Amino acid sequence: MRRRDALSRSTGKHRKELRRGTRRYIIMKFSVMLEQLSSGMLKSMGIFALTLIFSLPLGLLIAFGRMSKNTILRTITKVYISVMRGTPLMLQLLVVYFGPYYLFGMKIGGGYRFTAIIIGFALNYAAYFAEIYRSGIESMPAGQYEAAQVLGYGRVQCFFRIIFPQVVKRILPSVTNEVITLVKDTSLSFSLAYAEMFTIAKQIAASQTTFMPFVVAAVFYYVFNLVVAVVMERIEKCLNYYQ
Repeated sequence: MRRRDALSRSTGKHRKELRRGTRRYIIMKFSVMLEQLSSGMLKSMGIFALTLIFSLPLGLLIAFGRMSKNTILRTITKVYISVMRGTPLMLQLLVVYFGPYYLFGMKIGGGYRFTAIIIGFALNYAAYFAEIYRSGIESMPAGQYEAAQVLGYGRVQCFFRIIFPQVVKRILPSVTNEVITLVKDTSLSFSLAYAEMFTIAKQIAASQTTFMPFVVAAVFYYVFNLVVAVVMERIEKCLNYYQ
């Protein structure tokens, strides 16, 4: 009887230690996964920030070309916008990355991968922002320009001091939608084997045969989008200076 009691006690202790060890292993595994996904999220945020930095001003220039009185310039920008909006972003990324090699025989290395991603994203989103800018600029009444001329403003001063601030206020909801879409579109960087968050989640899921990395990645994307939406909403409220 004593031997049986001792054996059962030792077995119970062994089971408890095994459970504790399993829990620690799972916690360690989850923490490592979070660390890897967090590093991928930083890269996704880098793509997001650089795309906005380049695409917003480029979109304004394209909008000017789209509204130009020069027929050739207007046609070129119109075709550009049509192509960028009418073809998949993933295909555009592949063209930007592999195009120099197939067209000009240039050697492409791993260092060009991130540059190609930024170029592809900036060119694509500039086309969308250009149409948003154009709709905002063309919605301004002609009286605004006439009043500026009466006050002695030149064309450039009139646009950047009077028209553009009002345009920003009008187009901000549309820009917000595109910015939120950009957060999710950063996952398309996996097509160029860039190790952003979605790519890392796929690698972890494949190696560990678990769906958990995708769930965690979805939470990361949701929180990122939530922060972006809150910030843009705050900006909208700050610009509602007549309310």
